[in-house]
Amino acid sequence: MGALTHESLVEYLLEEAYEVAETIETGADEAELKGELGDVLLQVVLHARLAEERGVFGFGDVARGLTGKMIRRNPHVFRPDGSLQDSFPATVEEIVHKWDAVKKAESPQRSTPFDGIPAALPALAQARKTLDRAERAGRAPLVEPAETRTVETPVVELTETMETEAEFGELLFAVVRSARNSGFDAERALRGAVRRYQNRYPETTEPGS
Repeated sequence: MGALTHESLVEYLLEEAYEVAETIETGADEAELKGELGDVLLQVVLHARLAEERGVFGFGDVARGLTGKMIRRNPHVFRPDGSLQDSFPATVEEIVHKWDAVKKAESPQRSTPFDGIPAALPALAQARKTLDRAERAGRAPLVEPAETRTVETPVVELTETMETEAEFGELLFAVVRSARNSGFDAERALRGAVRRYQNRYPETTEPGS
């Protein structure tokens, strides 16, 4: 096995994060969740250790940076010295507004609400976050022609009329928008549908095993 690098560890960090999501979504017990969270923390420790060996930063620096960010981005909760404020905003909207204002001040180079959305996010999750950012920025989401079709129209009927992959992409984006408007998470919903599909099939023995 070769030397560990940040690059070689990326796949394990993502895998462990998805295992935490699966543990939560499938209703596994708390002991299993604790173990999976520990696996994610191990990945953080490993990345910090690699950086420490190069004299860049260590795990303590990561923790201190996180603490500073939480204090800085939550002035409605913390005073600059880290102590708690005497009172808090009354609504979630106020909290989100303050959070966004601080983030904008920290990154003035960002020119659109969508800067900072990880390109590596799964497509459905990226679509949901894009819609969230557009709404929070007070922008009316653009509607592409394909989105004028209703999601209620049978999927087979919709897909049979499509001629390009781009059209199919617009349909998926419309589905994400519809899910979001109904209070659902399209990425989580699809993961659940896949699990239910897999669970409908009994265990089988592979030929020759």
